[in-house]
Amino acid sequence: MLALTLASAPALAQQPVRPLPKVGSCPSGYYSSGSYCVPSSSGNTRGAIEKAGSSCPMGFYSSGNYCLSSPSNTREAIQKTGHSCPLGWFSSGRYCLRNR
Repeated sequence: MLALTLASAPALAQQPVRPLPKVGSCPSGYYSSGSYCVPSSSGNTRGAIEKAGSSCPMGFYSSGNYCLSSPSNTREAIQKTGHSCPLGWFSSGRYCLRNR
């Protein structure tokens, strides 16, 4: 059981795949449903975050008004509020990334 937990640990740090507020067109792998962009059920949809400004955080790439997690990315990102990130996170432009 411990080996299973340790083997799945990196997946827990990836950007969650969940519905996002719709801002323009939905990112790749998502479809429009009311005021949201909903992940498709294809199984290869990447986690996304709304783009803050014109660039994406380290480990993410641009898809319209969103930043999609790259396949090799193992970090979760949130938009930065204020000048610093919460404990356990570090700054990457206008975002905070979770430490490993």
